[in-house]
Amino acid sequence: MLTTKQMRLRRSKATRLKIMNSGKYRLLVHRSNKHIYAQVFDPVASKVIASASTLEPAVKAKYPNGSSIEAAKFVGELVAKKSLEHNISDVAFDRSGFKYHGRVKALADSARSAGIKF
Repeated sequence: MLTTKQMRLRRSKATRLKIMNSGKYRLLVHRSNKHIYAQVFDPVASKVIASASTLEPAVKAKYPNGSSIEAAKFVGELVAKKSLEHNISDVAFDRSGFKYHGRVKALADSARSAGIKF
């Protein structure tokens, strides 16, 4: 019997392999109970181009509770703004095996509305 974490990691493997083979920039989302993190990775150099999380001072000042949907929306806008500064507008969305609802969906929708295409 698999644990919840093992099931999530299993779901993420196939998606991550498809994204790596596509050669697109990758918008990675990680969610914990208290915070949400978003990073844009370069497909060639495997380094972080832009990142945002609920631990940043700008987000913490506005949303002290990092586990809210509103905070996730703000993080999505921030990471989109930072990636557009580096001329990255087309990315592949890597949800790391998390189900597409709640905070993950809010982050994705706000990143799309801020100008990122995926």
